[in-house]
Amino acid sequence: MAIVEKSPAKARLYEAFAASGKALSNASRLELLDLLAQGERTVDALAKSAGLNVTTASAHLQTLKAAGFVATRRDGVRIFYRLAGDDVARLFALLRKVAEAHQAEVPAARDDYLLAGGGDPGVVGSEELALRLRGGASVLLDVRPREEYEAGHIPGALSIPIDELADRIDELPLDTEIVVYCRGEYCVFAYDAVRLLTGHDRRAVRLNDGMLEWRLADLPVTHADVPPGKTTRTVN
Repeated sequence: MAIVEKSPAKARLYEAFAASGKALSNASRLELLDLLAQGERTVDALAKSAGLNVTTASAHLQTLKAAGFVATRRDGVRIFYRLAGDDVARLFALLRKVAEAHQAEVPAARDDYLLAGGGDPGVVGSEELALRLRGGASVLLDVRPREEYEAGHIPGALSIPIDELADRIDELPLDTEIVVYCRGEYCVFAYDAVRLLTGHDRRAVRLNDGMLEWRLADLPVTHADVPPGKTTRTVN
């Protein structure tokens, strides 16, 4: 059977597709996308959160920008990075789920990371959370870093970053259930927070996903600079 010669235009098209895949083929770049799904950040802030030096973080961000996954804005001498669109957040979330479903190594790596401190704490879904909050049966706690909370959080959530929680447990009630959430389904902060809270006689469970999934479900999001009662539904 004769081989059909590939047209140069088709080759260029698939090379363009491959460039996007290449930009995602690095663990540090995926972690940067995970952080940017929480809100825009400077290179310095991203490098610190990802455990990278600034030069390395900047190089990764330039690769992501060249592939069209992130965009920038300038504020004086500072450059802020953000996801280029909601579709990038959806792609990142889908990539993780596809990897978990089809790559045998992922579930074990997930459990080693998330369950290293003990078993999986109790969970509630977003619909159940809404019912509990309306009835005053639960307190909602956001344990992400402060800047991520300010960039967007679930309406009504209290903010106590995970690295402050041990010193601020007395701010939380003994007689009301606490529902904890963090960045997303694969964020360990909520797991650690629930274990810490239950170890201090609080009733605590985690939301079954996190801020990334909440946003992608088009559920209400509010920001630190939004007046009470006002919400937005934007990912970026």
